[in-house]
Amino acid sequence: MDERVNKYLSDILDAIVEIDEETGLRNRKFESLCNDRVYRKFVERNIGIIGEAMNQLLRIHPDINISSARKIVNTRNLVIHSYDSIDKEIIWAIIIRHLPILRLEVTKLLELH
Repeated sequence: MDERVNKYLSDILDAIVEIDEETGLRNRKFESLCNDRVYRKFVERNIGIIGEAMNQLLRIHPDINISSARKIVNTRNLVIHSYDSIDKEIIWAIIIRHLPILRLEVTKLLELH
């Protein structure tokens, strides 16, 4: 695997792990996201990192086997460019539903190479 591919996959995994660990410390409560501005910005920043790493990854490996790759990049664009209209419920759904799937896919790709 190209060294850059490995780097971007690792960056994605690191950001997911950071979000997951911090969310676990907050007992996986939606209220934490709503009421703690620092935590919310932390999550949004890591989602931005995930999206940018995915964007770079797609440039060098457009057929990478990640199910929501394009949506991930679109979410990054939303977080970066529409920061003032981000729906907390969407961010929470990403944390609870989508990041675990992405974590499995990225882990599998890293193990294969």
